[in-house]
Amino acid sequence: MEVTVLALFDLDNTLIDRLGAYRRWAAEFAAERELGAGAVPWLVAADADGSVPMELLFTRIRDRFGLPESAGELWDAYRARLPHLIRCRPEVLDGLERLRAAGWTVGIVTNGMTDNQTGKIQHSGLATRVDGWAISEAEGVRKPDARLFEIGAARCGTSLGDGGWMVGDDAVNDITGGRGAGLRTIWIDRTWELERHGLAPASAPGPDCDRVVTDVMTAIAFLAGLRGPGAGR
Repeated sequence: MEVTVLALFDLDNTLIDRLGAYRRWAAEFAAERELGAGAVPWLVAADADGSVPMELLFTRIRDRFGLPESAGELWDAYRARLPHLIRCRPEVLDGLERLRAAGWTVGIVTNGMTDNQTGKIQHSGLATRVDGWAISEAEGVRKPDARLFEIGAARCGTSLGDGGWMVGDDAVNDITGGRGAGLRTIWIDRTWELERHGLAPASAPGPDCDRVVTDVMTAIAFLAGLRGPGAGR
């Protein structure tokens, strides 16, 4: 018998390719401002796969290239542009639809600014493929705090009471946080991708990770194959 089970997903570099979108933004930004050779690799390295706080990043960008705008103005312009550069692979969108058709409740739990993350969800096509989402700025709490997972479940019309799964690429925010919220976890190991772009990979999440994959489609396929009352626990 199929059961309704909750599956929560991280957004950036889990459902969508944030690194690819940032690289496209960096190429546009460097070309528009004629920043010269080496600007794009510097911008990508400075971002460190999204691990640098945005205010600090854009302060460094302003100082590095002698730009006239404030860091806040640069950050505002970035947030307005990046959602339009986001891509979500068609197979990911289809996979989420299949999960919901099979009785899963599907949601997104993400840290970030409300305008930026909402724009990504809407422009990527994810808004119509999930039951709801929770964004840290809008909710006033950030992963790994269990409260954001609880809010995410509520935004999907359910609760964490019956368990469920959290899928994400961040060892602390997604895996440790998901475990703390009572969820089983699937870690997306992006080591190969980061190394391909010359970026340092994050450390592994450790023994509390229930499953390790290298692509969200593998996680979706695994969840789609679960059946019975033990699926959420």
